[in-house]
Amino acid sequence: MFGTWFYHKRVRMAVSVFGSLFNNLYVLRQNSAGETISQVKVPLSYAPARSFIQRLEEMRDGEEQERRVAMKLPRMSFEITSMQYDPTRQLPKSNNFSSSVANDSTKKNIFYSAVPYDITFDVNIYAKSQDDALQLVEQILPYFNPQYTISVKPFYEDHPEIKEDVPIVLQSVDFSDDYEGSVGDRRTIIYTLSFAMKISFYGPNDTSNVIREVNNNLYILSGDSDREDFQYRMQLTPTPSNVGLDSDYGFNYSYLDSAL
Repeated sequence: MFGTWFYHKRVRMAVSVFGSLFNNLYVLRQNSAGETISQVKVPLSYAPARSFIQRLEEMRDGEEQERRVAMKLPRMSFEITSMQYDPTRQLPKSNNFSSSVANDSTKKNIFYSAVPYDITFDVNIYAKSQDDALQLVEQILPYFNPQYTISVKPFYEDHPEIKEDVPIVLQSVDFSDDYEGSVGDRRTIIYTLSFAMKISFYGPNDTSNVIREVNNNLYILSGDSDREDFQYRMQLTPTPSNVGLDSDYGFNYSYLDSAL
């Protein structure tokens, strides 16, 4: 059953697209007169929150240790925390779609019905002050009500013409502040925003011949009996005959073997 190799890089694409939403955020520092004195672009990386928390903890163990592993705040990180099947978006298995094959009008690519999954991402915001953290939070929240939809190319390498909409839903916002020591102790404020990215996983693609001729025998019931009398055979072909799958075309009807 299994054994056909395919790799559409859906998770890799999801990480790249999701991270690109948050890689251009800034924090402004102002003086008492409301004038901007500095602008800091917040770095973003894919990493577990525990890695940053551990480094922040180490920065408290003496001045020498702080100089060795110092990490500037604010900064952000994100990571995948879970992947879960979403039965509410599952389409019938017969919901396939197709696209044309380049330089071959007699063939078409077949894409079978996808399997929907929700990929949960956690975005962590680390800051030394509430104002820095809240600047970042407020630059994110207005875009999610509670979802933000982006357009992606699920087969961007082989079939860049195919696009799909991917909703990203903001599920929760959590806050933690570990400040419990003296005024001189380092303070770390962490906001965690949880998102669900609704993507679809596709199986292996296939190719098939394009149907260019349909023959249909037409019959008519004879009086009150159940006997069917043959009338004629109808042949249906596209016009022009060499039309491509995604081109405009008409139909040509031919009547063959008429019994009339």
